[in-house]
Amino acid sequence: MSLVDRFSLDGQAAIVTGASSGLGRMIAGGLAAAGCAVLVTARREAELEETVRLVRDRGGRAVAASADVRDRGHGARLVDRAIAEFGRLDGVVLNAGMSTGAPSEDEDLEAFAEVLEVNVTAQVALASAAARAMIPAGGGWMIAMSSILGTRAGTGGGVAAYTASKGAVEQLVRELGRQWAPKGIRVNGLAPGYFPTAMNEPITNSPDRRAQIMGRIPLGRAGAAEDIEAVTVFLASDAARYLVGAMIPVNGGMSCS
Repeated sequence: MSLVDRFSLDGQAAIVTGASSGLGRMIAGGLAAAGCAVLVTARREAELEETVRLVRDRGGRAVAASADVRDRGHGARLVDRAIAEFGRLDGVVLNAGMSTGAPSEDEDLEAFAEVLEVNVTAQVALASAAARAMIPAGGGWMIAMSSILGTRAGTGGGVAAYTASKGAVEQLVRELGRQWAPKGIRVNGLAPGYFPTAMNEPITNSPDRRAQIMGRIPLGRAGAAEDIEAVTVFLASDAARYLVGAMIPVNGGMSCS
């Protein structure tokens, strides 16, 4: 196998959560462009179908499966659907997530718990279901989505739930990587910085906040689809076969300061 061939995902199949917009849609497109069939999932069906159309426009294969990750049974159902559609499951991108914002002295504990449910517990539910299918099949790969806020405090009015959840995701990457690497599953993670997605609209829509963020990025620009796509394909490919429990900072150098 040549060096270039090691980056190919031809013949693989994966699940991408939170794929109705933003980073999930970008990631699904990148995986498909590298040859991986993708089961894209989220709650918003119309937006999911748009993701499928965009993937197919790039020559890729995609199937939509609406799901709410807060439903504890979603993981097993998505795994079963992927195997039914593609005959195999090689990878999972655990991208679904949410955030709330409030000063912590006014923290809404129900909202706090919901963020942890979506960003942490739901990821474990799908990862565990996928592992049960991957282990007897010889292994696979998983990519969990953290954030630059997984290792540092926020800059807004208060994002304690989000930062706590992303810190937990990073520790899960290490622990699941340790447990499942001997069984053939590589678990790694991505920690994106500023990308102009729907979740980041408060920054995107505020010239002052956007200028402040840009001033903290040594490369001087926001992340683009190509930036997250390429790193995801690398982690999913044989080129990253010796990488386990790693968190890749995709932030233009923002974490250097």
